[in-house]
Amino acid sequence: QVRLVESGGGLAQAGGSLRLSCAASGRTPRTYAMGWFRQAPGKEREFVAFISWNSITYYTDSVKGRFTISRDNAKNTVYLQMNSLKPEDTAVYSCALDEGTYISSYYNSRAYDYWGQGTQVTVSS
Repeated sequence: QVRLVESGGGLAQAGGSLRLSCAASGRTPRTYAMGWFRQAPGKEREFVAFISWNSITYYTDSVKGRFTISRDNAKNTVYLQMNSLKPEDTAVYSCALDEGTYISSYYNSRAYDYWGQGTQVTVSS
């Protein structure tokens, strides 16, 4: 079993920054791809960012130029640097792992094998 633990969430002002981390432990696959998703109150879970094993990245349009996903394979950790935060970024952010190097349906939450519990990000105006 793979365990994912997110950290780094909290309260930020509009225009501020937060850095989320997602640490994988347990029976971590030799190679894997990771995604970040978020869910705001009353809304569906939505894709935020994706990184393949060899660091190919994709972002949803609303965060392009503001968020950066990265990974440290030696530490089994993926990061989401969030800059220029907006109130509409407020949500629970969850990381997800796929047991592979790359997935074409990276935007689809059903494509992932494991999920973290999520961390709350609240952006005040």
